[in-house]
Amino acid sequence: MTFDCHCNRKHGKTKLIVITGGPGAGKTAVLELAKKQLCRHVAIFPEAASIIFGGGFWRLESKGAKKACQRAIFYVQKEMESLVLQEKKWAIGLCDRGTLDGLAYWPSSAIDFWKNVGSSKEQEYEKYVSVIHLRTPSLDFGYNKSNPIRIENAIEASKIDHRIAQIWKDHPDYHEINSTHNFLEKAETTLNLIAKKIPICCQP
Repeated sequence: MTFDCHCNRKHGKTKLIVITGGPGAGKTAVLELAKKQLCRHVAIFPEAASIIFGGGFWRLESKGAKKACQRAIFYVQKEMESLVLQEKKWAIGLCDRGTLDGLAYWPSSAIDFWKNVGSSKEQEYEKYVSVIHLRTPSLDFGYNKSNPIRIENAIEASKIDHRIAQIWKDHPDYHEINSTHNFLEKAETTLNLIAKKIPICCQP
């Protein structure tokens, strides 16, 4: 059940936090825990890729099709962020991946990606106050493909996770959280980092 903080202050500009990581890193599970532990002043985004692919967007292997998918994901994420910022109802917005994640899946150069989406790494960095990267576990640490939208094996997932690290590592507030045999430790570390960004009046 969501924590009710009874806070009535106007929070002004919403601070966006990216929860990122390769396939199977535990982002969805952590955000589900966040829904139960954090108050109504924290907006928790759905994953743009799940909206796109869950809605039936074609997932083809051609370079053009892959670019179309990532452009769609980028703009869905961008519009969700715009909606949350314009509403001014929330202190924090927890993003299930950020707009730069698409670069890890892009089938061409970074220059081509920025040309396609009409932005830059610096512009996208500026939108987020913090980036929390949950590292993808190896098979030994519990990687699985239980998500029906997940198509990557452990080796492919690890490569994507490495690319995500390279994309986000220069953000001024970038945090890496490695996998352990106890997923709750990983989740607790993540939630503690999120809590540091939440106004005192909204902390449980």
